[in-house]
Amino acid sequence: MAVTVFKVEQLNLPEHIAKKLKGRKIEFVETNEGILIKPVEDPIKELRGFLEGSKFTTEAYLKQKYQDKELEQ
Repeated sequence: MAVTVFKVEQLNLPEHIAKKLKGRKIEFVETNEGILIKPVEDPIKELRGFLEGSKFTTEAYLKQKYQDKELEQ
């Protein structure tokens, strides 16, 4: 199924809907009930900060990778 992505500024939508979607890309999905206008989510942006407050750090990750590499030799 081909998907075409539009910016909300390219469409003529009611003002209250256009305000909610301003600056976002949207896609049209055909359903049994009609056409669904759905914002396109960026998975990278959604995941940003999800490890905040955890004990995971870049330094700990690199240390673990170094230890793994040492075990492989």
